[in-house]
Amino acid sequence: MNRTDRLYALVEELRAVSPRPRSARWLAHRFEVSTRTVERDIVALQESGVPIWAEPGRTGGYVVDRSHTLPPVNLTATEAVAMAVALHRLAGTPFAVAGGTALRKLLAVLPAADAADARLLAGRVLLAGTGPTTSVPAVVADAVAARRVLRLRYADRYDVPSSREVEPLGYLGNDRHWYLLAWCRLRAGLRCFRTDRIVGVEALSERVTREFSPADLDVPAARVRRLTLV
Repeated sequence: MNRTDRLYALVEELRAVSPRPRSARWLAHRFEVSTRTVERDIVALQESGVPIWAEPGRTGGYVVDRSHTLPPVNLTATEAVAMAVALHRLAGTPFAVAGGTALRKLLAVLPAADAADARLLAGRVLLAGTGPTTSVPAVVADAVAARRVLRLRYADRYDVPSSREVEPLGYLGNDRHWYLLAWCRLRAGLRCFRTDRIVGVEALSERVTREFSPADLDVPAARVRRLTLV
């Protein structure tokens, strides 16, 4: 999550529980950053006019004046794709059509550049079955969206660890797991890394320019489809 998205998310988190406080430690855990980063973000929000104050004491923390803040109007590209993935799991239910209509309405109010970014990101997601439930580390998700090279520490099926640099290209999700699709520099080829086997990850500054096609995978084409926002 980049800083701008995190600032919006901080305000929304505080709005959701207002007038109860959230401690810096709780917010740091929620957004996977340090408490010092949270404190700097809060100061930046206060300086921009957001009515946030600190309540002292053992159960204290940061509080926002809910009556003087408004939620963000637009989705980010990543939020739009998250909704599309969730809607994929509605297939076959009475709410599938209504869910698709709701997503199209929200996409209609996105700025053109954000909508284009959302479609590009969606195109890097492949799904098989009803969709997985395992989690994806936040650093991995941010790197796929931002197209940044990752340094992984990965445990194989025998729990043997290895370190490698990879170029994240997208995701493959089946009924049980998420897989990071990436060009592995160690193996000089496209590989699928099961996200719950990633035991360490670091985002590098180098950008990814490589693309992939479902035909590059050793998976029958009939079994997978690209995620779309329509």
